[in-house]
Amino acid sequence: MDKKLLDILVCPICKGKLVYRKKEQELVCKADRLAFPVRDDIPVMLEQEARQLAADEEV
Repeated sequence: MDKKLLDILVCPICKGKLVYRKKEQELVCKADRLAFPVRDDIPVMLEQEARQLAADEEV
């Protein structure tokens, strides 16, 4: 994932900062507890594609 792209991407819902989880290939919004998938190095920043983080899942 390109560092420059990570610097400008924000959560499409709250406009908050995202954390890249390389192993899971996800961009995580801590505020909304959503994980957006990264497919073939392309972030899928659609709310309907995001997965809700489990209550016990570390952010």
